[in-house]
Amino acid sequence: MPGTSLPLPAGLDCFKIKGDYLNALWYYAIAFVVIWVLAFLFKDKLKIEMEGPIILRKTTRMRGFIDSVAQVNPKLWRWVMNGGIVVAVFLMAFIVYYLVASLETVAVNPQVSIVLPGVKIPGSPIYLPFGYGLIGLITVIVVHEFGHGILARVEKVNIKSLGVGLLAILPIAFVEPDEEEVNKLGSLSKLRIFAAGSIFNMMLAALTIAIYLVLTLFLIPYALPAEGLEIVNVVPGSPADGVLQEGMVIQAINGYPVTDRDSFSRVIQELKVGEQVIIGTDRGTYSVTTSPNPNSTSSAFIGIKSQEKHVVSEDLSIILGDAPWVLVYLAELFMWIFTLNFGIGLFNLLPLKPFDGGLIFEEIIGNWTSERVTRACTYAVSIFCLSLVLINIGYGFLTAIFY
Repeated sequence: MPGTSLPLPAGLDCFKIKGDYLNALWYYAIAFVVIWVLAFLFKDKLKIEMEGPIILRKTTRMRGFIDSVAQVNPKLWRWVMNGGIVVAVFLMAFIVYYLVASLETVAVNPQVSIVLPGVKIPGSPIYLPFGYGLIGLITVIVVHEFGHGILARVEKVNIKSLGVGLLAILPIAFVEPDEEEVNKLGSLSKLRIFAAGSIFNMMLAALTIAIYLVLTLFLIPYALPAEGLEIVNVVPGSPADGVLQEGMVIQAINGYPVTDRDSFSRVIQELKVGEQVIIGTDRGTYSVTTSPNPNSTSSAFIGIKSQEKHVVSEDLSIILGDAPWVLVYLAELFMWIFTLNFGIGLFNLLPLKPFDGGLIFEEIIGNWTSERVTRACTYAVSIFCLSLVLINIGYGFLTAIFY
């Protein structure tokens, strides 16, 4: 999650492969060519299917595992997913409302964006580090598809195949239930299967955010106490622009000690618009005059983005050296797994076919209307939701390019 990352000691930040937008895309293009040449050369030997930009390797080996999980307690799975359907419908309504409400601020804060690991997409508020992003996306895909597969087997639907593949060079996974058998199921059974993917993503998100909180609230503060706030970005045109610099560590504001984010927030909340602020850093003391916050004109604005500056505690450094920094990597990884599973799982619940949300919407509407009306309603809602997505992505991208 942007703004939550913890600073790593020099030489250890191996996960965050950054670079400018075009360089990263060149790496993707080279990888695309290499992977596709290898796939073409060995497609018969490895039983690889190539269709358009998709490479697939189908198998039946994991069906036994899915069966064993589904048969642990089929009744419990059904009850869990009965609740999951309710959650899915609520989240479907929420994401539509959220995107409609976001139109008011789409020019400055788009709520939907394309993310590629290691690539800074113009207009996107999120930069997805390559290593964390790739691992996070794999968890999203695998958990989502296994969710569909497990509930399909709970409902006694055969799985024709499953496997892994690439969309261009992005990893994908799939579970292929027997569509004819799915179509013969009752409405409730279908809804359980349709909702399972996103609900499994949400369950993983809940688990990983719990682990993240344990790491950041208990383990990291003990092993890596904060000693100030490090500036990671100075907003152009802000009061801090030309005064403060990236890499400075804020240690005091107006004489009040700043050791962590909480102490920083307490001091900032007391500042007034137009107030002269004395900021003590590890490179000296500086004066900044606050301006109105762009998001709330009654709040003071300095114009920096920061993160806590941590060091290994003296007791642990004697025994473990730099090893406690592993906790930071783990916290960052779990935060991205949470962010991607929650964000993509929620997005997939949009009532937009062929997303799961579109299938859920169509199935629910179909219980109350004729087939013709169901098709018309599903089509109209899908077009509406697609428009919301394109407005958010397009407006953010064009604004970043031309303004």
